Amino acid sequence: MSLPDTAMLLEDAAEEIRDIARSDLQILLRRAALRFRNSSAVSFEDDVEDTLRDLSGELGMTRSDTIRFIVREWMEKNTYLPVYFLDEDGAVDGNA
Repeated sequence: MSLPDTAMLLEDAAEEIRDIARSDLQILLRRAALRFRNSSAVSFEDDVEDTLRDLSGELGMTRSDTIRFIVREWMEKNTYLPVYFLDEDGAVDGNA
């Protein structure tokens, strides 16, 4: 189970603003402020930003998730992180 996206939570809160507790609204607003504060931590040249935006849309991921994905893939391919392979003949217990 994945946690709901912060933007989705904010949209839901806006739809039902009368029903949301003040403490829940404070948490959502603080979470959103942190995301805004951290969102510009990595900036690229215009051509890279354009390509990153296009790739994010193609993958259906956020900009940050796409950057994480690219960095992880690069680290795995260059053996900075271990790569986990499934043995074709091994048992997967119903999971692949």
